[in-house]
Amino acid sequence: MQQYTQAIRVRYDECDPMGFVHHSHYLKYLEIARTEMYRARGATYRDFEASGLFVVVVRVECQYRLPARYDDMLSIHVSVERMTEAKIIHSYSVDRDTQQLATAQVTLAVIDRSGRPQRIPECLRS
Repeated sequence: MQQYTQAIRVRYDECDPMGFVHHSHYLKYLEIARTEMYRARGATYRDFEASGLFVVVVRVECQYRLPARYDDMLSIHVSVERMTEAKIIHSYSVDRDTQQLATAQVTLAVIDRSGRPQRIPECLRS
């Protein structure tokens, strides 16, 4: 299973009054890492959607272990854990240096413009 790593620096506006990254921003970090992983492999969501297919999140599970703070440099590690005919399951680790701050699993499905599930096309399988 090949892993992709995306660096993200925590911005001030992503922190709550306690100085911690608000939990909702982790989902954005995961999406940034996932889309950049596919871009690095030559597949962009823009091109994919232009073909009439859409990738939608159908399940998210995230375990928060330690907080991230303003100006932290995070490493978001993403890999494809499993793929079925219609779903892609990604695993993530959000790290600061050697500390694991969070782990996550996101399940995606492919649908057409009318919302009907579709087989995962080859450009996402490779």
